[in-house]
Amino acid sequence: MSAITKQKYRGVYHFSPQAKWMNDPNGMVFFEGEYHLFFQHHPGGMTMGSMHWGHAVSKDLITWEELPIALFPDELGMIFSGSAVVDWNNTTGFFEDKPGLVAIFTHHLDMPEGKPAVQRQSLAYSHDNGRTWTKYEGNPVLEHDTFIDFRDPKVFWHQETKQWVMIVACGQTVCLYHSPDLIHWTFASEFGEGTGSHDGVWECPDLFPLHVDGDTANTKWVMLVSIGADPAFVEGSRTQYFTGDFDGAVFTPDEDSEHVRWLDYGRDNYAGVSWSDVPEEDGRRLFIGWMSNWMYARQTPAEEFRGAMTLPRELYLESREGKILLVQKPVKELEVVRTPVLSLKDVTVQEINASLADLQLDAYEIAARFTRGMSAGFKVRAGAGEQTVIGIDAKAEELYVDRQTSGRLDFHEWFPGRHSAELQAPGEINDLRIFVDRTSVEVFSNGGQAVITDLIFPKPESAGVAAFAENEETPFLSLEIYKLNLPAADGDNQQSEG
Repeated sequence: MSAITKQKYRGVYHFSPQAKWMNDPNGMVFFEGEYHLFFQHHPGGMTMGSMHWGHAVSKDLITWEELPIALFPDELGMIFSGSAVVDWNNTTGFFEDKPGLVAIFTHHLDMPEGKPAVQRQSLAYSHDNGRTWTKYEGNPVLEHDTFIDFRDPKVFWHQETKQWVMIVACGQTVCLYHSPDLIHWTFASEFGEGTGSHDGVWECPDLFPLHVDGDTANTKWVMLVSIGADPAFVEGSRTQYFTGDFDGAVFTPDEDSEHVRWLDYGRDNYAGVSWSDVPEEDGRRLFIGWMSNWMYARQTPAEEFRGAMTLPRELYLESREGKILLVQKPVKELEVVRTPVLSLKDVTVQEINASLADLQLDAYEIAARFTRGMSAGFKVRAGAGEQTVIGIDAKAEELYVDRQTSGRLDFHEWFPGRHSAELQAPGEINDLRIFVDRTSVEVFSNGGQAVITDLIFPKPESAGVAAFAENEETPFLSLEIYKLNLPAADGDNQQSEG
């Protein structure tokens, strides 16, 4: 086992940098058979500092190879968050014989004497599948006279109006621009005043279409907006979503988008956005987030590195009881790397725990089903006074994760807690999909409508697992447990060390 896989705070199957600080995912794009994941990276320290774009690639969304740093700070400032696209038709003029990648990012320039920083949008392009980058000599391509916070551009091609569209965070709103060539931008509209959560600065927006219930004749647009942590906001940074219509210039929200709807009801899924240029025949909207929270991100226990990404997820829209809800599912590629450990049907808690008694698991998936009126769940990463409790409260009809005794808690007063998500329009069967890693749990219930992502920091030896139920005589309908074995490091870490 290598030194990197021995680090007790490094997840087995979650991407993290080989060294130093990481936060927001950036520039996610699919091109020439590779999923690109760029990320906010400070190669010189364990907290946010001089920000670069780190870079990793994958062919399967599970095993990642970390590449050299893609974008470095320059005279225009540090490299903050942004996106990347394939310029298929050479609208920029950067390419000739074949399409290439264009990154659109925020240049952040700190100013002297206490003046506010300047944030402007810039471009870089690559002729070699993202291995090397050239910054556009005309940078910046978009700036604003009054917005202090003007960052995190997400760009996509809008086929109906045949133009590029940018959604960019503007303090407490988002602004939409359009362009024929990614270089010359025109203001289109602004969205967000009086709508949604404003408990922190708006950041890292995304905007994309999804078919409702898979019906190609019924399309809605989904807008993601992350909310930065305010010192008075005990929940810290989180991500909300809106559904509505988009005509290439203006986003018109659905009526129920006036109410705050969270993408994730845990505390550790932030700044997430979707991949660009995934082939149409794939039919999926793929998403990944930064698995931390600005409330305590700089203080989490760490060795050599700090920061990890969530599992990649598939996003869908489903209509339930008159509401259109965003649901999430772990990417199907995870099924390839799992090994069955246990499979039971119609068994009581006592029977389950007899089978679990001798199991010590490091990185694994639990899939369970039980009747709607049954309060039940699992205790994971358990041992010597530590456990994380995950379950469904049947009376409250909610999913919850309780990390109040999950391991190390002393680094921030608000880290311990119990987090819950309402089961909206639940069916007759409750379902739990729980992904446990060395420092995290990700829980999906109610067909992916209720999702909780939480960091935990147990001792490595806390590897027990047990089931519980309010009525121990009522059987679980089914229980499956899989060990997640990733080929890059023989099951010990998902990343290539080369």
